[in-house]
Amino acid sequence: MVEKRTRGGGPSAGIPKVLEMKGVTKTFGSVTANDDVSLVLHRGEILGLLGENGAGKSTLMKILYGLYKPDSGTIFVDGEEVQIRDPKDAVRRGIGMVHQHFTLIPPLTVAENIVLGAEPRKGGALDLNRAIKETEELSERYGLKVDPRARVADLSVGVQQRVEILKALYRDARILILDEPTAVLTPQETEDLYGTLEELVADGLSIILITHKLGELLGVSDNITIIRDGRVVDTVKTSETNEGALARLMVGREVLLRVEKGASEVGAPRLAAEGIVVLSSTGATAVHGVDVEVRAGEILGVAGVDGNGQVELAEALAGTRRVEEGRVYLDGEEVTGLGADERQEQGLAYVPEDRSHKGLVQDFSLWENNALKTYDEPPFSGRFGRIFPKIMRRRAAENLKAYDVRPSDPDARAGSLSGGNQQKAILARELSGDPKAIIAAQPTRGVDVGAIEFIHRQLLEQREEGKAILLISLELEEVRSLSDRIVVMYDGRIVGEVGPNATDEELGLLMAGRGSGVGGR
Repeated sequence: MVEKRTRGGGPSAGIPKVLEMKGVTKTFGSVTANDDVSLVLHRGEILGLLGENGAGKSTLMKILYGLYKPDSGTIFVDGEEVQIRDPKDAVRRGIGMVHQHFTLIPPLTVAENIVLGAEPRKGGALDLNRAIKETEELSERYGLKVDPRARVADLSVGVQQRVEILKALYRDARILILDEPTAVLTPQETEDLYGTLEELVADGLSIILITHKLGELLGVSDNITIIRDGRVVDTVKTSETNEGALARLMVGREVLLRVEKGASEVGAPRLAAEGIVVLSSTGATAVHGVDVEVRAGEILGVAGVDGNGQVELAEALAGTRRVEEGRVYLDGEEVTGLGADERQEQGLAYVPEDRSHKGLVQDFSLWENNALKTYDEPPFSGRFGRIFPKIMRRRAAENLKAYDVRPSDPDARAGSLSGGNQQKAILARELSGDPKAIIAAQPTRGVDVGAIEFIHRQLLEQREEGKAILLISLELEEVRSLSDRIVVMYDGRIVGEVGPNATDEELGLLMAGRGSGVGGR
């Protein structure tokens, strides 16, 4: 959780409004994404925008940034009614947006990305020296340290986000929209980001912050507007609310914010690796001789700063990445030479960390995605390669309903769902096959509090049924609350094992490679 910084408990009535949206409505066919939505943003304010996946938050902000046109409603900037037809209009009005999925061009340098579309010129060509100088000045002014000459492809996610913010500030943004800015950040990067936001509002900027993380909103915002099912249900002062109250407003019911995990009977190893070595996509060694063992009826958590081999470890165990050295076992049988399909047939389920590109085919329907791993098995297929779409659709409808996927229409395109509902659709496919072992990588990344509660409950139910679960997460509280044991990865190695009561300090030292664990294991 981000520590609360003293900001005065919300703007007073005397502080001017820099933005007002009144009665904004937007529909997509028969679906109403925003229904008569109104909100107000004051100068020097951080306004949290909170809601479940699919509540309409991002749609509203895309209207403000000119990516969508509203069906009705008005927008006022500095008291003047404006028409925002496209992002260029928004930029001219001093509105900038940092999207959840960055829009940077990896081969270009930081400076080239920041000035792209608004390049300083000399004799008709890009004045690169001036672009570098202006980037340095902007970086220094706002405390956003970047190397203007570095290639974006070589930067960490946290630094790329700084570049996105600087790109908006270069265009004189006075209103900054941040859509799920901490979804892929480490805890330290999150702290750094929110320190930066404090400096930005002190400089006169106003910020709209979209996030599902209640603790972070309570730590950094002045006011919070809550949207449910496309409508504003309330706007509250941050200093006068708490996580429980926000969750109730957001979901419309009581939400269990703390995991209630009972005892479980631990059995024999179900998923194991001995001395595995795995390469990254660039050919570098990402996993160095790792041993790991997950037993029936337990959740083994893997903690670590992003980029320390967790993704490669998960993919090697799942069969989607080659193991260079060592062995992988499933239920006591070696499966090192088997691919993902064969491992799935032997009882392994895999929830990948990237739901958009590795978990679902975005242009496929939900029933097609649900059948990706079983389409060639009875009762979904028969002799001579025949497949039975009606049976697939019927099974998908059952799974989608059981996992509360919204909409639960099996014919809906996967790409039309919100992130949280896409995640639940993947779980519906992976867990409905009664697996023996489950690899869950970042299972709640970017999903709302109601979906997190649901996903945690599903994982704990699988644990109680005797499944072996390997949980990889950047959320330390999630790892602690769900896991029976925790191992920490650093530089592609397991450097320590601790219990679920480990402190932030203990975990943090291990994650930084400075702990006193079982290094090199």
